[in-house]
Amino acid sequence: MPNLESYQDLIQICREYGATLVAVSKTRTESEIMSVYNLGQRMFGENRAHELIIKAELLPRDIEWHLIGHLQTNKVKSILPYVSCIQSLDSLKLWQKLDEEAKEANMQIDCLLQIRVAVEETKYGWEKKELDNMLSSGLHLAFSNINICGVMGMASLTNNTEQVRQEMKLLKDHYDSLKETYFKTADQFNILSMGMSGDYEIALKEGSTMIRVGSMIFL
Repeated sequence: MPNLESYQDLIQICREYGATLVAVSKTRTESEIMSVYNLGQRMFGENRAHELIIKAELLPRDIEWHLIGHLQTNKVKSILPYVSCIQSLDSLKLWQKLDEEAKEANMQIDCLLQIRVAVEETKYGWEKKELDNMLSSGLHLAFSNINICGVMGMASLTNNTEQVRQEMKLLKDHYDSLKETYFKTADQFNILSMGMSGDYEIALKEGSTMIRVGSMIFL
């Protein structure tokens, strides 16, 4: 059974901030996901392409699957028929591969640019300067089958809430800068995906439009 009280609280706070909830279902069984689906949740997030594909085959077709973990280029072709949004677009190589496979499949793919703001070395994502250099070159304009819908990022895993807040402020600044400089006329560029179970309240206060929460929902 899901944690009904926590889920309802999350839905309420998302309404207050005009944000969207992605229920992170990594490691969860199909029956656990269905228990949350039956509460009305339709957007779920998975970390691994293989796990997402298996669950998408078994669960209702109206679920919107978001890949929120690192995507290897050799998994791109297999995941495209199942995924609604790839939140972890973190390199030019992946962008090129996604566009290539999307063209082949005659599809448009929604993606978020994953930007690194946390201090941990293990975090994936663009460095902002690297991303600016690529976007200013105009290379991305050739990738016509990829819809860039915003930005995703993760703050450091720390009890220092001020550090978390500053990293989220930085990610919001990056989002605003990219919107103004490169995506000003792109109406679909409107998602700032930041905030998880431990820091979603800070994220919402700092401007998040999408939070990714799992452990608070699944008991």
